[in-house]
Amino acid sequence: QVKLVESGGRSVQAGGSLRLSCGASGRTFSLFGMGWFRQAPGKEREFVARFSRSDGNTGYANSVEGRFTIASDHTRDTMDLQMDNLKAEDTAVYYCAATSSETTYYSPYKAWEYWGQGTQVTVSS
Repeated sequence: QVKLVESGGRSVQAGGSLRLSCGASGRTFSLFGMGWFRQAPGKEREFVARFSRSDGNTGYANSVEGRFTIASDHTRDTMDLQMDNLKAEDTAVYYCAATSSETTYYSPYKAWEYWGQGTQVTVSS
């Protein structure tokens, strides 16, 4: 089992920056990749960014490309999401997720095995 704990969510004004962190514990050696997802009120959870622990490959949703940066420190089993130029539409609960499967890494959120409790990000315009 893997436990994930997010931190860093808060309220910020549009155009501002925020850094989310996710700490992993447990059987982290089994993980193939980690990622960030978000869910806005009344909407389905959506992919934001992912990081492959295998080769450092990263991926981003079109809506955040160029504004968000994902980074991981394997030595400390942490993963961060640097969010710049935030927009009101970035308001959501952000979830850290992890998977032991390369197939799942490229799959929608429902396939991912491990989840954090979520952290609220609110962007006011």
